[in-house]
Amino acid sequence: QVTVVESGGGLVQTGDSLTLSCELSGRPLDVYTVAWFRQAPGKERELVATIARIRGHPQYANSVQGRFTMSADNADNKIALEMTSLKPDDTAVYYCAAAFRAYANNANEYEYWGQGAQVTVSS
Repeated sequence: QVTVVESGGGLVQTGDSLTLSCELSGRPLDVYTVAWFRQAPGKERELVATIARIRGHPQYANSVQGRFTMSADNADNKIALEMTSLKPDDTAVYYCAAAFRAYANNANEYEYWGQGAQVTVSS
């Protein structure tokens, strides 16, 4: 059985930094493609960053490129999303997700999801 548990999130001000963490259990981390998604009120779920099993390095949405850093720790089965220079537009519920695939870019390709973490950036 695979479980995905997130931690982090909170209320910050514009320009602040925040780190989200996610721990996966059930299989070694390196068999998954892993990702961070976010969903703002009234909007579709958006892919923020992903590490595809086939590539091994992060790729980012244009909206967060240069500000967010995704990392994976295979020894601890954890992934993290370090967010810097946060803006009000970054306000959303952030989800950690995993897919037992070589790569996955769409939310419906991910089988396993965390519970979500609210990130609110005040202006």
